[in-house]
Amino acid sequence: MRGRIKTEREIARMRVAGRMVAECFALLEENIKPGVSLRVLDQLVENYIHKQGAEPLYKGYQGSSADHPPFPGVICASVNHEICHGLPNDRFLKEGDVVGIDIGLRHKGYCGDACVTFPVGEVSPQVERLLAIGKEALRVGIEAAQPGNYLNDIGKAINDYADTQHVSVVREWGGHGLGRVLHEPLSVSHIRQASPGPQLRPGMTFTIEPMINAGGHEWILLKDGWTVITADGSLSVQFEHSLAITRKGPEILTTL
Repeated sequence: MRGRIKTEREIARMRVAGRMVAECFALLEENIKPGVSLRVLDQLVENYIHKQGAEPLYKGYQGSSADHPPFPGVICASVNHEICHGLPNDRFLKEGDVVGIDIGLRHKGYCGDACVTFPVGEVSPQVERLLAIGKEALRVGIEAAQPGNYLNDIGKAINDYADTQHVSVVREWGGHGLGRVLHEPLSVSHIRQASPGPQLRPGMTFTIEPMINAGGHEWILLKDGWTVITADGSLSVQFEHSLAITRKGPEILTTL
C-alpha cells in the first residue's frame, strides 16, 4: 500500500506543522544540559505546542490495543541504551549522555513528526561518531527517496551504509505514512527487503527514522509497555524527518 497521495495544499499545511516541530527542537537545544530533568523538557515542548495553537500527538496515545497504557508525555525521551519511546519522567540528564527526543504534533488538521538525538554536555569520541553515523543514515535514506525509486530503496541505502560503519539498524521499528493522522498505512523499513515495495510518487508523505545501535540490533520492551532498549546494553541513536515526495525529489518538511 502506497498511502494516500496528498495535494499541494495538504503538503503546505504539513510543511507548517513540520516547521513547528523543528522549532520545538530549536527550543530544546537551548535547554538540554547536564542536570535538567526529562519532565522539564516535556513541559517546555508542551507549552510551546499549545502556544502555537497545535496539539501534541503522543500524550495519551494508546498504541494498537485499548488495554495498552496511554503514553504519559508529549515527547518521547530515550536516554543512552534506550532505542525509542522512552518516558519523559523525573530522570535527570548527566554529562556524556545522549537523549533522543521524538516529537509529533497536529496543526489545523495535519501532522508533523521528527526525532533528534542530542549530546548532553561533552561526550566521548565514540558517542560523537555514533551520532554522526545516525545523522548520515537518515541523510542517505532521504537521498534514496527519489520519485521513481521504490520504497524499499530507502531501507537498502540505510542498511548498506550502516554495514560500512559496523553498526546495526533496528529491524522491527520503521517509518510510517503521515498526514491527518500520525500513522497512515505505509510502512517504511530501514533494512534491506526482498521486494521493492511501492514506487515512490509525488504527493506521498511519510517519515524516515532509522534507529542505529552501536552493538546488535536486538531489543527488549520494558514492563512500562513503551520503553525499548538495546538487548546488549549498547548505545542507540535515532534521527527522523517527515518527507513529501515531489517531482524534484524528497522535500524535508520538519525543518526551519
